[in-house]
Amino acid sequence: MKTETFIQRTPLAATAAEVFGWHERPGGLDRLIPPWEDVCVVSRGQGVGNGARVELLQRLGPLRLRWVAEHRGCQTGREFRDVQVSGPFAYWEHTHRFEPRDEGGSLLEDRIEYALPGGWVGHFLGKRLVAGKLRRMFRYRHDVTRDDLAAVSRYGESNTMQIAVTGSHGLLGSTLVPMLSTAGHQVTRLVRGQPAAGEVRWDPDGETTDLAPLEGVQAVVHLAGENIAAARWTAATKQRIRDSRVQGTRRLSEALAELATRPQVLISASAIGYYGDRGEELLDEQSPAGSGFLADLAELWEAAAQPARDAGIRTVHLRFGVILSPRGGALAKMLTPFKLGAGGRIGNGKQYWSWISIDDAATAIQHALRTESLSGPVNAVAPHPVTNREFTRVLGEVLRRPTLFPMPALAARLALGEMANALLLSSTRVVPRALLDSGFHFRHPTLPEALRHVLGRS
Repeated sequence: MKTETFIQRTPLAATAAEVFGWHERPGGLDRLIPPWEDVCVVSRGQGVGNGARVELLQRLGPLRLRWVAEHRGCQTGREFRDVQVSGPFAYWEHTHRFEPRDEGGSLLEDRIEYALPGGWVGHFLGKRLVAGKLRRMFRYRHDVTRDDLAAVSRYGESNTMQIAVTGSHGLLGSTLVPMLSTAGHQVTRLVRGQPAAGEVRWDPDGETTDLAPLEGVQAVVHLAGENIAAARWTAATKQRIRDSRVQGTRRLSEALAELATRPQVLISASAIGYYGDRGEELLDEQSPAGSGFLADLAELWEAAAQPARDAGIRTVHLRFGVILSPRGGALAKMLTPFKLGAGGRIGNGKQYWSWISIDDAATAIQHALRTESLSGPVNAVAPHPVTNREFTRVLGEVLRRPTLFPMPALAARLALGEMANALLLSSTRVVPRALLDSGFHFRHPTLPEALRHVLGRS
């Protein structure tokens, strides 16, 4: 059996004990799964102690690969190993090592010894492919580990919080919850269905919302809402979108205001659709609302949190731009045509798109939770908005594909109706004034950095 060895090393400012602790907390594994990989965690044991097992399901086109690994050789604060029990490799042993450095901080080392299935034929055919995938994956993993630990250091680990989150299984919530958990916070998910351990059921569509189990929770993050791009905008669809945000926010705010011990802060999602179609005008939190369905929706959405404000709860409305992740949203829809070389600008390409990477979006929530000077509207966008033409060019360069097939504005309107004007053809040039003024540190301030990170491209 021919074995290969892969090693990735990265110096970190955090101590070996801190890096080990980040890995063993709930959410550590979720943070390390690259967003371009179609992998889900089926089951997991507690921590990284000896004998704990993790089962993963990976989808490769029509294939479904199950992978069971067992933690062994755990030395608290220094290292642990993952050994494949069953899975796609003939052999797999992954050692996570955290070594103190004399000059301070630590060295993170991932060492993998593996053998491909199929003997020498499998080795010959798959060696370069697997080595390339490992380089992409562990470059991403080490970047995430470094940046997450830097955020923990920036906001402090000694004053952790109990935080409730709605929309925790959505695109942003599924990144936020592991980020908060690895930072040491205790997270309670508010869910519509039957709650599992660590979850609380809430019914935003019901007449009442009983959140008594949240007595003592220090913060609430409200991300729930109907997907605005899931279907063509009919009158009924727009009403569902409006109700899911306005009624849900109002009922949550009213329920929080009635608690005997209220949370200190409510972070309630909003959107830069608040500003409407404004051409090249540079917009910040002091800019007035625009017009149109999304602008009207955002105004009502933010106003619905008034009961929380009246009860003395610090309330922050994070106005999110286009959140970049291959797991969902606008970028996920663009990837297939762009990878096939059939991508191009939309309309004349002059409209501004204000964007933010998925990790920066989640970190902005973490920042708003811990920054008492922030309240009211806060733009959650990167500091460098780009035109659609520029976005198209950069995405093509990152994917190494031509971008020669524009979508005419008429075609977009015929395909999507009113939604095309609001989401694709409108121009909203927004800057994150409040975030920058409050000392927020962007992980990915420029579009090439953000796309290379979320797509695993060097």
